[in-house]
Amino acid sequence: MKHLMLRKTVAQIQAEAASTGLKRTLGKWNLVSLGIGCIIGAGIFVMTGTAAANHAGPALMLSFIFTGIACAFVGLCYAELASVLPISGSAYTYAYATLGEGIAWVMGWLLLLEYGVAAATVAVGWAGYMNSFLLGFGIMIPPEFTAATGQAIKVTDVYHPMFQAAGYSFGAAGELLSASGEAVKGIFNLPAFIGIGAVTALLIVGVSESAKVNNIIVFIKVAVVLAFVVIGGFYVDTANWHPFIPENTAPGVYGWDGIFRAASIIFFAYVGFEAVSTAAQEAKDPQKDMPFGILGSLLVCTILYIGVSAVLTGIVPYQQLGVADPMAVAVDKIGLGWFAFLIKIGAILGLSSVMMVLIYGQTRIFYVMARDGLLPEVFSKVHAKFHTPHINTMLVGLLVAIAAGVTPIALLGDLVSLGTLLAFMIVCFSVLYLRKKQPDLHRPFKTPGAPLTPILGMITCGYLVYSIFFGGFFNLTDSGREVLMYTGPYLLIGAAIYFLYGRRHSKLRLAQNPLAGDPIFLAEEHEKRTD
Repeated sequence: MKHLMLRKTVAQIQAEAASTGLKRTLGKWNLVSLGIGCIIGAGIFVMTGTAAANHAGPALMLSFIFTGIACAFVGLCYAELASVLPISGSAYTYAYATLGEGIAWVMGWLLLLEYGVAAATVAVGWAGYMNSFLLGFGIMIPPEFTAATGQAIKVTDVYHPMFQAAGYSFGAAGELLSASGEAVKGIFNLPAFIGIGAVTALLIVGVSESAKVNNIIVFIKVAVVLAFVVIGGFYVDTANWHPFIPENTAPGVYGWDGIFRAASIIFFAYVGFEAVSTAAQEAKDPQKDMPFGILGSLLVCTILYIGVSAVLTGIVPYQQLGVADPMAVAVDKIGLGWFAFLIKIGAILGLSSVMMVLIYGQTRIFYVMARDGLLPEVFSKVHAKFHTPHINTMLVGLLVAIAAGVTPIALLGDLVSLGTLLAFMIVCFSVLYLRKKQPDLHRPFKTPGAPLTPILGMITCGYLVYSIFFGGFFNLTDSGREVLMYTGPYLLIGAAIYFLYGRRHSKLRLAQNPLAGDPIFLAEEHEKRTD
């Protein structure tokens, strides 16, 4: 327990930030763009439809308002910690300074799962939009290489003639059949694999280059989203907003229960402003730029989310929005074919920047954990020319690309949201801890309303964690069981890695006892205890 509770001091973390080998190239507007680049993506282009159709109905707008308020509490806490501890690692680093090495490891391990699963999921969505875009030009990738391993393939009606000309037919449920009448199933999602590979290569070349590309992408997709809100607003049928809050039919399905359940799902999309904090070591002036980047990206995206959800549910009855491309469905409904094409372009570019920011965030957390000795040193090696953790980035990119190639785009939002919400709760607690233990610490940015603001952040995030697992009063749902089924073994693997490697190589522990990692010393200590 003593080793698990080892904490880094604020002075140690600040010294590490000053001695980093990473290049400081990101200004405050780069950080805002980085956050928007991650937030505006899967949430608007995919998750809005699912959350409205299955849980909230038109009241999805209230879900976004609630989520925005919760994120505002957390964002203010992030801004304070990022200004005091300007180092990559996000909630992992903050936990190391407050709750100790054991909790920091668990937090880092959950963040790795969160970023990796999110990047793979977004890549599969990106591949779907890309495949639809290519089909619009008559380019058909062999269907077996456009879906995850073993996944049945379905084709939109508009493209049926193209597949029929190639010798395929269709089953009763719209599934693709081969010439022999057998269902065609995926072998490997090649577009998803290629998409992750391209993003990984860009990140290896350099962060400033990646940031420039991201700035261009963010400008385009924000323009597309704004155009959807403005143009789509003229086609809203207010009758589709009635009933605004559909009657509750089951735990988490419509009603106020459904509104909060939808809020827990769309937290998948709010990992973006948390990803800004992982860029602390590459910010030009982290004390000033980090709060600006976090709060600025959060404010812009929350406003855009509310606008899109209002227009989306006003054009299309919410029951029809449970699809992968809800915005394209809305534009098709009002008959603007050219705009549907533009929406696909925006989705492809938008999801591209999300993949880039998610992989970027994961590699930086790997980097900091390796610098601390909890993971092998190879993850912290920086390329001499590009000043990026190239080996780390290549390995992460390869693993995520393989996962994207073989994994179907299932409801993994809960898994990602769980890691995000737990990280947010740790951040809020860390502010309270440091305010209590080090009240005189220099804080370039202070969370307004503390301690109430951090407490409200913990309460709102805690309630959303509860809604992931339970429906009604502590009634474990099927989705809750599924989340436990994945996170349980994953945490056990993480515990094994920590106790077999991380604990013995922890630089903080070795600094306090240099002989702690020596096998001879350990054997002698064991012999003494045995005697």
